[in-house]
Amino acid sequence: MSEQNRLGVFKTYKLYVGGKFPRSESGRVYEVTDSKGQWLANAPQSSRKDARDAVVAARKAFGGWSGATAYNRGQVLYRVAEMLEGRKEQFVREVAASEGLSKSKAAAVVDAAIDRWVWYAGWTDKIGQISGGANPVAGPYLNLSTPEPTGVVTVLAPQKSSFLGLVSVIAPVIATGNTAVVIASADAPLPALSLGEVLATSDLPGGVVNILSGATAELAAPLAAHQDVNAIDLTGAGAELAKELEIAAADNLKRVLRPLPAEADGSDASTDWLAAPGTHRLTAFLETKTVWHPTGALGASGSSY
Repeated sequence: MSEQNRLGVFKTYKLYVGGKFPRSESGRVYEVTDSKGQWLANAPQSSRKDARDAVVAARKAFGGWSGATAYNRGQVLYRVAEMLEGRKEQFVREVAASEGLSKSKAAAVVDAAIDRWVWYAGWTDKIGQISGGANPVAGPYLNLSTPEPTGVVTVLAPQKSSFLGLVSVIAPVIATGNTAVVIASADAPLPALSLGEVLATSDLPGGVVNILSGATAELAAPLAAHQDVNAIDLTGAGAELAKELEIAAADNLKRVLRPLPAEADGSDASTDWLAAPGTHRLTAFLETKTVWHPTGALGASGSSY
């Protein structure tokens, strides 16, 4: 068959939940278009049931992922960067179409996203040194504070920066041992759904990251109120929606990360997300565990047990 007569194979985008690629439980899809309004693909429109399934998968994966060594988590994150490097051309095409960028600008965004995975991979076994330590106390005790992951985190990905912003909010959550339920950009979900394919082949245990596409408000509301979600990142929420989600999150005292002014919905992605990320997202979803332990000294004379 000649090339001219060949029918192209359209990509079927699916959710990424529990290490698998299900269609939406509701069977719904919605059209995704480029910056010029041209059709790109049909994306699954997740339901509340899909969101609940994602929380179950994230909770199941939390024990193993949080219990892994920080060094091992760093290796896994670095493997993600390796796999993205090998599929760079695909992501350049998807980012260019989703965000209306030229090929050269899209390539710069994808390169930055890959570098960001590497950057956070390097932090996995170092974050404890800046967020924990030995505390001085008046007595014969050692008092040690160490960081521990919060648990299951709902992440509302940036609406404008469909890939670099997405990576910038996912990587620090899982680098510190949390698991994530991610709501992709509603208008540009394709890079996020393709990222699920990379994560599935990158040694990341199933359920550590779960990616949903669809209407942000429809999915975020039940997740903010979900009793088995421990924290929520509101980066991809507008001001009105963020306020509603904060109120819902207060029911079980979830940690809430409000977006910085430069990250607010509607900001310019190429300016905000290419900046150095800092460590505030690494520490946002950590708890501090403090342990007291006797040193063995009984008095100033130096006697001991």
